[in-house]
Amino acid sequence: MISIQNLSVEFSARPLFDNINYVINKRDKIALVGKNGAGKSTMLKIIAGLQHPTSGQVVVPEGVTIGYLPQQMEVSDTLTVVDEVRKAFGHIDALQRELDEVNERIAATTDFESDKYTNLIDRMTSLSERLAIEQSENADAEIEKTLKGLGFERSDFTRPTSEFSGGWRMRIELAKILLQRPDVLLLDEPTNHLDIESIQWLEQFLVQKANMVVLVSHDRAFIDNVTNRTIEITLGKIYDYAVNYSKYVTLRQERLEQQMRAFQNQQKQIKDTEDFIERFRYKATKAVQVQSRMKQLAKIERIEVDEVDTSHLNLKFPPAPRSGDFPVIADNVGKRYGDHQVFDHATFTIKRGEKVAFVGKNGEGKSTLVKCIMNEIPFTGELKIGHNVKIGYFAQNQASMLDGEVTVFDTIDRVAVGDIRTKIRDILGAFMFGGEASEKKVKVLSGGEKTRLAMIRLLLEPVNLLILDEPTNHLDMKTKDILKQAIKDFNGTVIVVSHDREFLDGLVEKVYEFGGGKVRECLGGIYEFLEKKKMESLHELEASNRAGKQEKKQDTRQAQPAATAPASAPQQPAERRLSYAEQREKQKQLKRLQKKVEEAEAEISRLEGEITEIEQKLADGDTDPELCNMHAQRTKQLENAMSLWELASMDVDAFNSER
Repeated sequence: MISIQNLSVEFSARPLFDNINYVINKRDKIALVGKNGAGKSTMLKIIAGLQHPTSGQVVVPEGVTIGYLPQQMEVSDTLTVVDEVRKAFGHIDALQRELDEVNERIAATTDFESDKYTNLIDRMTSLSERLAIEQSENADAEIEKTLKGLGFERSDFTRPTSEFSGGWRMRIELAKILLQRPDVLLLDEPTNHLDIESIQWLEQFLVQKANMVVLVSHDRAFIDNVTNRTIEITLGKIYDYAVNYSKYVTLRQERLEQQMRAFQNQQKQIKDTEDFIERFRYKATKAVQVQSRMKQLAKIERIEVDEVDTSHLNLKFPPAPRSGDFPVIADNVGKRYGDHQVFDHATFTIKRGEKVAFVGKNGEGKSTLVKCIMNEIPFTGELKIGHNVKIGYFAQNQASMLDGEVTVFDTIDRVAVGDIRTKIRDILGAFMFGGEASEKKVKVLSGGEKTRLAMIRLLLEPVNLLILDEPTNHLDMKTKDILKQAIKDFNGTVIVVSHDREFLDGLVEKVYEFGGGKVRECLGGIYEFLEKKKMESLHELEASNRAGKQEKKQDTRQAQPAATAPASAPQQPAERRLSYAEQREKQKQLKRLQKKVEEAEAEISRLEGEITEIEQKLADGDTDPELCNMHAQRTKQLENAMSLWELASMDVDAFNSER
């Protein structure tokens, strides 16, 4: 259990937290919520010990380990992916020494009913589980399972980390933290750099394997699926709800309504008291009553109403100048990096006023095609930008490109031209940067505030084609809703790259699916697209991309010009037919893979039997500490065996899909 006691934080004499108290209990999975700048990331840093409060303290019990993933971090670029991740197992000796010490303390304890004994047993179990992973021969399987769950292919494992983008390197750091199995996971926007398939995997990991979790995320579905407790930070205070986010929204609304009624009743009481004092202030016969009312008024503890939209974001894109009928026309567009063909034969037309979405797994070419449209990178095929098209482009890294050493006002003042310069403070106020906030340096802003500031720059001149690449990263849920409405009201053309299904719902009328080296068009909104695919979520779409890769060869041949078709036709029988020797070799490979599955199943059966025997002894009253240690080890070995079985089964499925 971690205890936050009388925590207060001030920035420039402005209170961020005011005497906050709460505890993080075992098995708590907490969502920290609140508007951008409320202090969510600061709270995580304080719990992690990276930032000190103005007053108060965070009490972390001895031996409790904490893993912290910030929104942005410096990463090493000197090793391969697998070698970098293997650093997660660099502290085995220290864990073993601690386990030996805990076992000695358990042996010396005589009061088996005490909290001290219970805590020692819990600590021993946690240490044993972690050592079972790190000392076992199956650590490599855990590494592989975690990396694949976060979207890496086996071919990526031996690549230098320097070859990967910042988002992928954040996944490497996340893998290291998850493999360390800390007692407490602090995650600040962990889904920002994940595609939907990886988000789904992370959800399952946090629900099934994590102990205590405190996370900040603006992905409604993610926090609903993971958390069982919601802590709202607002106006320096916290409100603690023992429910997930969806239920919290309902309870919060009820709380605000009750708060408003209490506030209105109190205001009426105050006004009546002040009227009485004013009316009888100078009447000697009422002097006692007046003095009594004045004392009563002084003792009233004034009720504050939380966030009644005292700072409301007013976001509206300028009217779009008229463009040609077809702002974007792509004809057989392709992009290759070395031997890797990201996509090819992309052919589509986006009409004036359309709002479309680019969806698909990370690395399938969504942002790459955007860069082609922006003419930032070379490509094959033909890409035409229509008449009088003026593009406003919001890139994924737009917020990080801001100069941290200048103020909010100067950031906009440097790019504003003409009459707009006279309205800078009005614009900043509309984006909740009014008053003193406009004089803040960019480097002290939260991720969401930086995103809002970058969005202002997009509004400084009228455009008629908005290209937004992951615009909702770092935005709180309320701001996301306001941005969504502004895009819906915009009378120009919009291309949105996003993995946020809720954000896209009701916003776009056409979806382009990226996967398997192809770009497919689907008319209708995001849910119509999913219905046509007979899927319930984009996760299923992205998982099917693996199976779709086999279809790629056939579809690519059909998409080639007629002149090349005869040359490729004779290759088809060669691809379909194997010689007798080749068939025999394929059968041998399949048997070897199936044998691994059978061996893993046998190991699972053996371990389950041993665990059952140990549990029976414990149920019969055997209190031998070594028995508890064995139970923890066998449980972790069973988990490793399940991982090996899962990987072996995936290999068999992949082999069969390629035949």
